[in-house]
Amino acid sequence: MNASQTTESRFELQFRSLFNEGRALAFPCDAAGQVSLDAMSERARNNYFYARTVVGRDFATPSVRPVLAH
Repeated sequence: MNASQTTESRFELQFRSLFNEGRALAFPCDAAGQVSLDAMSERARNNYFYARTVVGRDFATPSVRPVLAH
């Protein structure tokens, strides 16, 4: 794992539901909120594109959040 992968894995781009408290879609990203589409599975990419499409209707504007270490 190189340094950029380590940095990317410490953040997630989170789309919170406007209607269901606690429901969200989250995707690994860098500190600026840039996701690596090439690193995502097809299902994750589809979910990401869906979330972006329905911002303001089903999901809030996404936010970049640090990922808590386990």
